[in-house]
Amino acid sequence: MEDISVVIPLYNEEESLSELNDWIFRVMKANHFTFEIIYVDDGSNDKSWSVIQKLAAGNPQVKGLRFRRNYGKSAALNEGFKLCNGEVVITMDADLQDSPDEIPGLRKMLIENNLDIVSGWKKKRRDAIFSKKIPSKFYNWTTRKLFRIKLHDMNCGLKAYRVEVVKNIEVYGEMHRYIPVIAKWAGFTKIGEKVVVHQKRKYGVTKFGIDRFIKGYLDLFTINFVSRFAGRPMHFFGGLGSLIFFVGFIIAGYLTYAKFFMGVFRMTDRPLFYFGLLAMVLGTQLFLAGFIGELISKSNRPNIKYQIKERIGGQDVKEKTNPEWIKSEK
Repeated sequence: MEDISVVIPLYNEEESLSELNDWIFRVMKANHFTFEIIYVDDGSNDKSWSVIQKLAAGNPQVKGLRFRRNYGKSAALNEGFKLCNGEVVITMDADLQDSPDEIPGLRKMLIENNLDIVSGWKKKRRDAIFSKKIPSKFYNWTTRKLFRIKLHDMNCGLKAYRVEVVKNIEVYGEMHRYIPVIAKWAGFTKIGEKVVVHQKRKYGVTKFGIDRFIKGYLDLFTINFVSRFAGRPMHFFGGLGSLIFFVGFIIAGYLTYAKFFMGVFRMTDRPLFYFGLLAMVLGTQLFLAGFIGELISKSNRPNIKYQIKERIGGQDVKEKTNPEWIKSEK
């Protein structure tokens, strides 16, 4: 087993790969680490894969995956994690904004403090204020409040994990922004943070557009709901449905009393009648939704299969641990 696996998802980063690769090699050799670098080409349409092939020639430490199309950063990380064989897994972006010089410090903090995850904190960001800094502050503040994880920079690509963490979580959709939340949900609760240097982009332009804000906002509430109620949807839908139905039932009881004891004969002329009827119908539907959700949750979500076009070295490494939380969920 290597000391470190470095997983680098990328999309159209041909200009920066050689420089990044040389930088990582220098850091690893200076610290006498055994290592592997896993590049995951997320369907690039430039010469990124050709560069990776050249880097891998004569360097067994360099491995790679190439998707047939662009699936997104979450998919790239998920598949890269399957290939990891290092004791510590480092993730970083390929645009040279994450410094490989931070790797020894991240590894040291992870091991010496007995943590599951060390997340980088780009305290001094070299990004545009309105397009990245302000939205990032909003997402991080909201995430801290919702999930009680004290991280200032949840979406920092530079992170260190113990290998058992990445082998026992699944990242899909746009959930790469919230990997610490997914890990905490899975039972890996020892999460730390380290200030890291954030460098200005040297080549090309950012690959994330304005839609990343909408997706990030929706993902935030998706993962909040899933983390709380994925295994027990009846607690949410059934509880809410029962409450609404009870309100409607009270209204119906009052109107029935009014008809027989207060001389009110035309209840259908009163808006309260329709409100009570709607509440009872809606409550029943929500309760049934919770019941159906319970049935669906008993069957596992099928594994997502990403089409891999080419591979350089390495085979999928199965999970090395099977914590008690996994056994209890099955």
